[in-house]
Amino acid sequence: MSDENVNQIMMQTIANQGIDANEIVIVGGGAGGLELACKLGRKLGHGHVTLVDRTLYHIWKPSLHEVAAGTRDIHQEGLSYQMLAHDNKFRFVYGAMSALDSAHNTITVDALNDEVGTEILPPRQIAFRKLVIAVGSVSNYFGLTGAEENTISLNSTEDAEYFRRRLLKLLALADVKKEFSPDAGIDIVIVGGGATGVELAAELREASGVYTDYDFPRLHPDKDVRITILEGAPRLLAPLPERVSKAATKLLRERDVRVVTDCRVASIADRFVTDANGNDYPSDLCVWSAGIKAPDLLKSLGLPVTRLGQLEVDGALQVKGTQNIFALGDCAASIGADGRLVPPRAQAAHQQADYLLGRFVREHKKQVVSDAPYVYKDYGSLVSFGKSTSVGTLMGSLTKLGWFVDGFFARMMYTSLHLLHLNALLGPIRTGVTATASSLMKHAKPSVKLH
Repeated sequence: MSDENVNQIMMQTIANQGIDANEIVIVGGGAGGLELACKLGRKLGHGHVTLVDRTLYHIWKPSLHEVAAGTRDIHQEGLSYQMLAHDNKFRFVYGAMSALDSAHNTITVDALNDEVGTEILPPRQIAFRKLVIAVGSVSNYFGLTGAEENTISLNSTEDAEYFRRRLLKLLALADVKKEFSPDAGIDIVIVGGGATGVELAAELREASGVYTDYDFPRLHPDKDVRITILEGAPRLLAPLPERVSKAATKLLRERDVRVVTDCRVASIADRFVTDANGNDYPSDLCVWSAGIKAPDLLKSLGLPVTRLGQLEVDGALQVKGTQNIFALGDCAASIGADGRLVPPRAQAAHQQADYLLGRFVREHKKQVVSDAPYVYKDYGSLVSFGKSTSVGTLMGSLTKLGWFVDGFFARMMYTSLHLLHLNALLGPIRTGVTATASSLMKHAKPSVKLH
């Protein structure tokens, strides 16, 4: 942690001393939690909303595959929580929630340590009148031998940056070995053919050509950067319509990505992945994208949780058995109108944030609060295939069948989702400026992050 960050933390901590119970405390600055904090802060003004997060900056989670491939620079596009707090009139507390005292309406924020373990700030307690838990999800390894130890999961910016640095090192090493060994290269295995796995494979294939052009002249991107997706279901993108799955598989195979379906992984070692039939897949880098669950922290809070650790919530997103604790996003087991769990997607977190926004604003103004429950609306799903194309469906369950889209139009729709998220955080003018600046900067820097 830099001295500048330490000074910022100390200044923020001093500013928060002496505060009584916060009206609304939001834990987790992901897509839903941060949008709720920004919108509530603008509606209610200073002194009403506090956001707690374990990191100092935010990036849209669906773009982590781009960070991992090096096509998106987190250090240029990450948004500071402290900046967002200042501009949107909420408080930011840096640290991870470690405990909840629901009887006294307080949470404990864990101590902050530097890289060598020296304590910078002790544990802190924050009082609340309403608490919103939006801590997202973590990887579910299902007890698979070697999975946690030998794979990288793209759940955070740290994970994505670690993958990118490892990729650069392996590319450099393979380029040197290529002079002496014609078969030298990199083997990347992605376990799980959902949206994350498919998008990462496509982005890596596109980025590998750029890397070899810049600094690794001996490597052939398609031949020497070998990418394999292992999927346990009969097809990729199993939750999406079959037409989307077929289009995605075709695009990947056209890009020389190996797709293996009906493949049940049995174990993962340091340099290879083994399936249930005894087949080995060489792996210099292995990514786990085969399942998620709620963070284990939730099981320790004394609140009702499901088998996968999600908080049980009612139709108003209120944690069952409580009066003032709510949950949204991946960590909430919200039941849709069809009786099934609301899927862990950014659009669901966005909708839930807007639902709670309306409720909290009305309560703050002493207005009558509607008893209408939250209803998930599926607007479709889009899967990115690099800078030029995407595939997916629009309208989703709103039209029962969905509208299949692909190509440049689908890519523009995919990009617009990120812009809508930025608009919720920054407003339309700053979103336009940010998007324009990002587009102009692409002409002044390499297409991938090389350092």
